[in-house]
Amino acid sequence: MRRFPRTPAPSISRLVTADQPARAAAPHDRLVGLWLAAICVLVIAMIVIGGATRLTDSGLSITEWDFAKHFVPPLTEEGWATEFDLYRRTTEYQEQNRGMGLDEFQFIYLWEWGHRFLGQCVGVVFALPYFAFLAFGRLKGRLLPVTILGLMGGLQGAIGWWMVTSGLYGALDVSAVRLAVHLCMAFAILALGWRLMLGAFGWPGQAGGGALAPTWRWAFLGLVFLQIAVGALVAGTDAGRAFGDWPTIGGSWIPVGYNPFTLEDLASVQFTHRVLGYLVIVAALALLWALRGANGATRKLTLAIAALCVGQAVLGIATILIGAPLWISLAHQFGAVAIWLATGAWMRAQTVR
Repeated sequence: MRRFPRTPAPSISRLVTADQPARAAAPHDRLVGLWLAAICVLVIAMIVIGGATRLTDSGLSITEWDFAKHFVPPLTEEGWATEFDLYRRTTEYQEQNRGMGLDEFQFIYLWEWGHRFLGQCVGVVFALPYFAFLAFGRLKGRLLPVTILGLMGGLQGAIGWWMVTSGLYGALDVSAVRLAVHLCMAFAILALGWRLMLGAFGWPGQAGGGALAPTWRWAFLGLVFLQIAVGALVAGTDAGRAFGDWPTIGGSWIPVGYNPFTLEDLASVQFTHRVLGYLVIVAALALLWALRGANGATRKLTLAIAALCVGQAVLGIATILIGAPLWISLAHQFGAVAIWLATGAWMRAQTVR
C-alpha cells in the first residue's frame, strides 16, 4: 500500500514566514505622496488638538454646526456675545460653569474652533487635489482606497457632531463611547492615509529579511488599536486623573470589584488601560525576539516599536503620578500616534520582498 508523507500541522512557534513577492498595487507618484503626507499631518494635528479640546473641557463650547463659522471665529463683541449666549443654554454651563466670564469662554471656544477648523481644512486639502488627480489620471491603481479615505473623512465629521450632541443638553460631558468611536475613526483614517502615502513614495525601496506571519502582525496591530480605544475611554471618563498612585491603584494591586466592561467605575477603566499597556510592551518585546534575524526596514522598525512602547509606558506612569496635566497628557497621546505610525510602516515593510 502506497504511503503519502504527512504534512505537519502549523505550529505557533513558526512565527516567521517567507512571504511571496508582493506586486505593486499602484505606480509610484511623488506628488500624490506629498498630498497624502499633508493629509496625514493634518490628521495628526486633529488628533492632538482634539485631545486638548477634551482635556480642557472645551468640546461643548460651540453648540451649532456651521461650515462658514468654523472657518472664521467671532471677530466682534456682538459675535462673541451671541456664541456665549448659545453656550449658556447648555447643561454644562448651567450645572458646572455658571458664572464663567467671557475670557474663560473664549479660551475653551478657540480650542473647539481650532479642532473644527482643522477638520474642514482636511476636507478641502483632500477634495481639491483629489478631483485634479482624478482628471489627470494620477490615481490609477489606488482610486478605490483613496476614495474610501475621503468617505471616511466625511463620516468622521458626522461622528464628531454625533458625539457633541450627546453632551449639549442633559449631560455634563460627551459620551465616552462616542468619543472613543470618534478617536478610533481618526486613527483608522490615519492608518489608511499613511499606508497609501508609503505606497505612493515606493517605501521601502528594497526588501528586508524576516517577516512575521500575517496573523501575528494583525494581532499586534489589533492590540495597539484596542489600547488606543481604551485610552479614549479613560479620557472620556476623566479616569486618568482619578487615581494618582502606581504600581497600585487606589492603594490596591487590583481594584475592588474590578469590571473591565463598565465605565461607571473609574478604577476599572484606568486599570484596564494599565493592563493593556503592559500587554503591548510584552508583545513588542516578543516581536523583537521573533524578528531578531530580520534586517533592513523590518529590523529598524521592530526596534523602534519596542522602544516607543517602553517610552510610552514610562510617559503614562509619569502622567498618573503628576496628576495628568495637559502637556504630558498630550505628549502621551502623541506617543500613541508615533506607535501607530511605526506599526503601520512595520506591517508594510514585511510585505515588500
